[in-house]
Amino acid sequence: MARALLIVDFQNDFTPGGALAVDGGDEIAARVNELIRSGRFDLVVATRDWHPADHGSFEPHGGTWPVHCVADTPGAQLHPGLDTSRVDVVVDKGRHPRTEGYSGFEHTNLEDLLREHGVDEVTVVGLATDYCVKNTALDALRKGFRVTVDPSGVRGVDVSPGDSVRALDELREAGATVG
Repeated sequence: MARALLIVDFQNDFTPGGALAVDGGDEIAARVNELIRSGRFDLVVATRDWHPADHGSFEPHGGTWPVHCVADTPGAQLHPGLDTSRVDVVVDKGRHPRTEGYSGFEHTNLEDLLREHGVDEVTVVGLATDYCVKNTALDALRKGFRVTVDPSGVRGVDVSPGDSVRALDELREAGATVG
């Protein structure tokens, strides 16, 4: 069987200066690129929030988040610190206005893509620990994949202090390896 690296939402709007910046979000670049170049993965997938301008999670449309990662805008592009030359596939998520799109599996072809490549184990890194990383990893577990979350390759929003730590604890309890 094969292993995949899932790089969740390492995008401009989630890094310093972006519309929904994660503190230290850009700092994961070195670790993510190290994993990409390690040769340990048969498939490298990057997910992107790729929202329509009228996405329901946006504050102007009744949601809780500022407008971010609108499709085809600079903020939605993958962060320039990411070595995209070694990313095999980009999966866009959050494209439907009425869904949160936190998980890389929600309304995407990610599961089919992983199965087509014989993947049974995924390592998850990216932004943000307490939202999209957590939900992608939980869905991967639900779908029967073995899951590792690399804590040095993630950063969280921490709307409430400690949200990221609690997210990693929740992932451990659900059966993921964290470390």
